[in-house]
Amino acid sequence: MKNKTIRFTLLIPLIVTFLLSGCTTLYPALPAAPVTPELVTPQPTVAPDLGTLGDALYPNLGNAGYDVQHYALDLSVDVTSNTITATTVISAVAMTALDSFHLDLSGLRVDNIDVGGQPADFTREDGELIITPAVALAEGETFSVTVAYGGQPEPRAMPMLGQIGWLQRGETIVVVSEPFGASTWFPSNDHPQDKATYDIRITVDEPFVAASNGLLIDVIEADGQRTYVWDVINPMATYLATVAIDEYIIEEEEGPNGLPIINFITPGTRDVALLALENTSEMIEFYTELIGPYPFESYGAIVLPLGFSLETQTRSLLSQGHLLMPGEEVVAHELVHQWFGNSVSLEQWQDIWLNEGFATYLSWLWAEHRYGPERLESIVTGSIQAPFNVNPPGTPSADNLFAQTVYVRGALTLHALRLRLGEETFFDLIRQYYATFRDDNVSTEEFIALVEEISGEELDAFFEKWLYTTGIPSLTEE
Repeated sequence: MKNKTIRFTLLIPLIVTFLLSGCTTLYPALPAAPVTPELVTPQPTVAPDLGTLGDALYPNLGNAGYDVQHYALDLSVDVTSNTITATTVISAVAMTALDSFHLDLSGLRVDNIDVGGQPADFTREDGELIITPAVALAEGETFSVTVAYGGQPEPRAMPMLGQIGWLQRGETIVVVSEPFGASTWFPSNDHPQDKATYDIRITVDEPFVAASNGLLIDVIEADGQRTYVWDVINPMATYLATVAIDEYIIEEEEGPNGLPIINFITPGTRDVALLALENTSEMIEFYTELIGPYPFESYGAIVLPLGFSLETQTRSLLSQGHLLMPGEEVVAHELVHQWFGNSVSLEQWQDIWLNEGFATYLSWLWAEHRYGPERLESIVTGSIQAPFNVNPPGTPSADNLFAQTVYVRGALTLHALRLRLGEETFFDLIRQYYATFRDDNVSTEEFIALVEEISGEELDAFFEKWLYTTGIPSLTEE
């Protein structure tokens, strides 16, 4: 759901900072699984008249020509065989006249497709599902696409992470899709520029529990199965959609202003998880005051005995291992992403420092709030001394998207900006940045333009040094 408008007007050991990543991890808990990986960088063939969404790092990711408004996903999952039988209904608007259009879908068989209730022809090529409707679509026309499909989802290969997408480990199934894994389990326009709302229905055999995004509005029990019905009412990028299946314990509480907090915890991790999550409500209050209103309809966590954490919208995936190191910092990091990354989303993947730098720095601010300015000073000092921070965060490569510099030097950039602008202007900037780009996408250039507008300063040299130049600048250097 695009809504794009260009606007100008804790002594925490440093290793903990390394672990505060939206998707990457140094915690080696993911066992290898036999899989034939696809291309690291998706390279679908896209018809020239449709083009792509023009991502600088993944130039063929996502599809042009239409704007998705809503996804309705209905999945029946056999956990033992790791197979799905599914239907996805996509509601979209044609942004131009379309004789055909593309969806991203990796692997899986496609049984049939209809567009507007009429059977449609389709072909497949390099992770693309190319659909030709019976009747061409007119510019501005609202249309629906129904795709019936199934099979065993296959993870995709990703540098630094190993595998992304639909993952099975024993009797645990979890979806971790950043940056292009959504296509492993549902047909989509798989790029953050095209956000949409969702209905997600997941049917599993008892005693399994199926967690997902948004609000759990129903659990239907019949014939030894349970269908979990989830409703996502705020726009969400495809990579933030998740499914997690296990024999979860569900822990619920009421957060600030009646916000539902729903946590899913695997048996055997309950004590560790509840200890790490006990300050969630207080954190939400802190960040609401610092940034602005919490952006979504619910929150909570899915605690996993695996080796990654990810800020899936409304329901963060938290590694059990990360919660031990200490969990408070990880919980804060993934919570901040609900504002910065999930609501305020990047325009292109090269802008990832906007997600990770903000989440990392604002997790440091939680430590400052809880333990005083000395804690923040200690974290900043240790981060400056880390050798990887000589590399600039503004120019990641596709093979190095989750380099620690986008997290830590991204955070240092914000700390240097705070020192440059002063307390009042900096925190006013944080609130205005969120208010300006809420439920929207933003580029680094737009962020810099907003900083200059609010501060009244020309800051090209500042951002050139911090985002694009090798070597750590002085924190107080003009």
